[in-house]
This record gives sequence, C-alpha cells and structure tokens, in this order.
Amino acid sequence: MQFYRRSRTKTARLGVLAGSFNPPTIAHLALALSAQGHIDELLWVVPGIFPHKEYFGATLEQRLTMLASLDPHMPYSVASTEQGLFIDIARECKSEFGNRQQLVFLCGRDAAERILTWDYGREGVVVEMLREFELLVADRGGNFEPPAQWKARIRPLAIEAGHDEISSTEVRDRITRGEAWEHLVPAEIVALVREIYS
Repeated sequence: MQFYRRSRTKTARLGVLAGSFNPPTIAHLALALSAQGHIDELLWVVPGIFPHKEYFGATLEQRLTMLASLDPHMPYSVASTEQGLFIDIARECKSEFGNRQQLVFLCGRDAAERILTWDYGREGVVVEMLREFELLVADRGGNFEPPAQWKARIRPLAIEAGHDEISSTEVRDRITRGEAWEHLVPAEIVALVREIYS
C-alpha cells in the first residue's frame, strides 16, 4: 500500500472506502460523511487493478490527487494498492495500521451484492472477509438485506437521499455531451475534474 496522504490521527475504527473514483462524486463524499459516527478515520483506496472493470479515464495519480483535494471534515488518508479485492485490501490495512485496528468497509448496495456473490475461485472467502472487517452498506438503487448468517458483520448505513442516480459514469457522460456536471462532484475538485476530463 502506497500512501498519497496520511493522517496523523490515532484511530480505533478505520473506515475504508475503496473504488475507482473516476472521478469522485458527491455520492462518494456523502457515503464517507454518513459513516462519521461509526468510524474515527477514513481511508480512501484506489486499486491499481480492478477485478471487475477496465482501467480507463483518469490516471491513478490523477485519481489520488482528486481524493487528496477533498475536504470531508474528518481525518482521512489516501492510498493506492496493487490489490483489487476487499479481503486483500483489508490485510494490507492490517499490515499498515496494526491488527488492533477495527476495519469497517463502506459501500453501496450494488458493491455489497457483488462482494458477497463474487466467484473467488474457492469456498469460504466471504466468511474470511467478514472475520477481517465489518461492512457498512448504504442503500443505493434499492434496499440491501444481508443474509441472516452475516447480519452481525454487515450493517445498514443511512445516507442522505438524492444520491442514487449519481455516478462517475454520469459525470463523464455529461462532460462528453456538454451538459452541466459540476453539481455532481465536490466543489473543491471541479477545476481538477474539468482539467482531467474536458
């Protein structure tokens, strides 16, 4: 794990928000802010490879720069990793932050469903993951109901309404079509997004 920005805060509960952030949107920021009562520090993580999508658009360096320019009003770090799966990212976090740190991964319903149903090539990976970290899942495009056996490790995360349709894809598409997009990204990175994608 390579840190682009490192918080000096000593924390007990580290929230991990991993994604492509191509670019970061106000929905990503809302997810981070909604977790404030559940975590002490936020770690934005950009994988160098993705298990479920191609790498295109902004470079890794540009994505890290955009994340480091955010102001989520809480201690946060920004890092990249060569790993793409949550379980591998969790183990890297334990190595960097220590085993005593409680890990909480933040995600939306769509990502949670993908994580729990992914073909990892062997049995038992989901059980291993949920021993390593908890999941906080925000409803996105529908309710998420975790399987009964994992309810102790997967909890709902309330997020303010109005973010269901906001995505990085929508931002990029609007830029391509010449439509207004600025309201879909955090104000502090509008100029960066314009420079990178226009």
